[in-house]
Order: sequence, then structure tokens, then C-alpha cells
Amino acid sequence: MKQNHIAIDLGATSGRVILAQVEDKHLQMDTVHRFPTPLVNRDGRYFWDIEVLFDEIVLGLSKAPEVLGESGVKIESIGIDTWGVDFCHVSKDGRVSMPRAYRDPYTDGVPGQFFRQMPREELYRRTGIQIMDFNSVFQLYAQKNEGFPAGDDSLLFIPDALSYLLTGNMVCEYTILSTSALMNPRTRQFDPEILQICGARRENFPQIVFPGHRIGTLKKELALRTGLGEVPVVAVAGHDTASAVAAVPAKGGDWAYLSSGTWSLMGIETPQPVINDFTYSSNYTNEGGATGNIRLLKNITGMWILEQCLGRWRSEGRNYSYDEVTLMARGAPPSPALIDPDAHQFASPTDMPAAILRWCSANGIAAPADDAAMIRLIYDSLAAKYSQVFSKLEEIAGRKIKTLHIIGGGSQNALLNQMTANTCGVEVVAGPAEGTALGNIMIQSSLTREDILDSIETTKYHPNE
Repeated sequence: MKQNHIAIDLGATSGRVILAQVEDKHLQMDTVHRFPTPLVNRDGRYFWDIEVLFDEIVLGLSKAPEVLGESGVKIESIGIDTWGVDFCHVSKDGRVSMPRAYRDPYTDGVPGQFFRQMPREELYRRTGIQIMDFNSVFQLYAQKNEGFPAGDDSLLFIPDALSYLLTGNMVCEYTILSTSALMNPRTRQFDPEILQICGARRENFPQIVFPGHRIGTLKKELALRTGLGEVPVVAVAGHDTASAVAAVPAKGGDWAYLSSGTWSLMGIETPQPVINDFTYSSNYTNEGGATGNIRLLKNITGMWILEQCLGRWRSEGRNYSYDEVTLMARGAPPSPALIDPDAHQFASPTDMPAAILRWCSANGIAAPADDAAMIRLIYDSLAAKYSQVFSKLEEIAGRKIKTLHIIGGGSQNALLNQMTANTCGVEVVAGPAEGTALGNIMIQSSLTREDILDSIETTKYHPNE
């Protein structure tokens, strides 16, 4: 029997509303609406415009009946996934504030302030989360310092806030909560002492739910406006990487994943959190998986650096297609030295090529001579970073990892995939590109990883081919 589901997938640069038809464990997905997710600058502070995002989602939902075009066909459910860490304040009268964006520098230096009340090692021991300036814990602490504490507001992570706007019901989905450094991954509950330091209480957050939970149905006015009726809205793995990892076409246990896009996230699945001196010193993170397991991973700055370079060059009149980017990288000689993609200088500069040149100068390495050399430098540096992270994953796992699955938009980058296979010395299996949306739909339709293996196309890369 054919079922129809809608996946709402929001990334840090664009969002999509995707219609999926599921029949006999085969999925067909069509993007019915695509829209940008730009940052909004208000007096030097960066926000996501939640109202604009919501309006775009509703517009996308309204297009689904046109695509189906069949009388009597209904949508079974809707699910939302987004990036992690950012959250909204919801006042007592239901007003949803614009959430601060994780690229806002208002958390610069905040971790050091927090660690004066709870040492860095203790925060990691309690949460197992990689220390990064933009973690929710530091955003919440920074907002308290700005005079905007939680107070009596409800706090909702982005997918939960959008679900609330669709249904009127509040939940706190487990995988998105797990990115916050506010949760104990062993108990899957909030840590009250961490909340207290941040000026918040458990009562600021709604009930914790797990993927597959039925949040509610579309509000009546939205049911009429979209033409969909009162469709159930389901909590999927609200963190986009958790949805993507759910769709990794893997068998057995000797594999790792690389979710490749604006961010690159490399990791393995474990049944329990892995929190020890090695994972602490290596800054690896323990986030919740779609089936209640743990995604032990490392956040790596991914194609963000290249995307920002391309944007800058575009503004200067040099508009390169991705095919041209690949040719330029292939044609350039290997980089004599590398940059650190995770250096803080690359987090949110106004001019990324200039930031790279400054980094090279400060670190005594030769600056790339032209755009092609800079692209090659980015590719070489990412591949080298992947190799470093992969090696430490093998140490943590205590075994050789036989296969690296690359999922997400970056899985279509054949050159970087081959370079990754070379530096990691392991077989790379690339695909699916639509991993996040696929995982979102899988949770809604109760399909398992094994169910969809035969319907996913992949490409294999072997070292030094």
C-alpha cells in the first residue's frame, strides 16, 4: 500500500519541503519547495527569522496536494529536522522569539566564564559533548549575561519550535536535545546543576520525547490553508545529522560515517556514551541516535569554507560552477602546507579568502597563488582533517574500521571522496545524497536501515585509485 509523507529538512543555508511516496519498502522523494535560510543581522546580532522559515514551510506544504494530483490521496504524516544547538524563547502568551544563530559571536569567550563555575572537564564528564563556543549551554549562559535569561519562558529547539507553530503542542525531542550540553546522555534527562548555572530550570523545557512520537496534528487553520487536512506531525530525529545517520546504507558494525555538507560530522554508532580521558582530550561528542543509541562523533568545519569563498568570488564577478571548482582543484598541484579547517578564524569571517590568507601568513605557510590553489588547499586540508579524525575513531573503537560511508550533499563530490579514501586508507561508500530527508521519512514510515538498502544508489572509492 502506498503511503505519502512530508519531510521538512532545514539546513544552515537552505531548507526544503520534500514529498515522499513509500510503497513496498521503496521510496520516491520529490522536492516540492526549496528556500534559503539566511541569517538576519539586527544591530550586530545574528538571528534566524523563525516567522519567515515557518511561512516558507507552510507554502511548501500547500504545494504538496498539487504534486500528488490524485483525488482522495492523503498525507500520512509530517516530520521536521534542522541543525542543532539553537533555540527559541516562547512567552506565556505563545509568542515565539527569533532564535539567536550559532554563528553569532556573542558566545566568544563565554565557555571560559562558564568554566569558572563548572570546570571544563566536569561539563564534559556530565554531558559528553564536544566543547564548542556555540553549544546551547554557552548560548543560554550568554543570554543570561545579556539580561535575557530563561525566566518563565518555554525554551524550544528549532525543530520543536516549528512543530509547535504547526500544532500548538510543545515537546523536546531527544536527538536535538542531545546536541545542547544540557543533558546527561546516560539518563537522557536534563542536568539540573548545569541549568541552574545558565539561569534556567527544568520547567523551561517541555516533555522529552523520542523519534516516532506523535506531537499532534496541523492546526485547523493550517489544515485548511494547506489543503492537507489535520495531518499528524511526528517527532523524527530532529537533529539533521541523526536523521542522516539513520539512513546510512550499512551492514554489520565495522563502519564509520561522514555526514558531509556545510558541516562535516564523522563518527561511529555505540550502544552507550563513551566518555573518558581520551574522548575528552580529543574533543569527541556523544549525541543521541534515532533508535536511542549514541552517535560518537567529531564536528568538523566542512564545505562552509569553500561555500564562503565561492560567495565572495561571486560578489567580485568570478562565478564558478561546481564542475569548474572540481576541474580547478584537479588541475592545481597538491598544497605544500595545510590550514586547520576548524580554526576559529574560519567560523564567520566577512571575507573567507582573506581569512585564509591571513591564517597562512600568521602560521608561516605559503599563501595560495590563485583561486584554483585556494580551492585545492581547502580540499587537501579537509581530506587531511578527515584522516586525523578517522584514526582517532579507530583508537576509540578499538578496532579497524573497514568502510567509511559518506552521506549528504558532499557524497556527490567525487574528487573529495577519492582524496578521503586516499588519506584514510579505507574504502569509501558515497551516498545517499539525500540522507537527511531519507532518514526523516524512514522514521515517519517505520522503515529500518535494512529495509532501504536495495533502494539506495552508492558509489565506491578505493584508496589510491
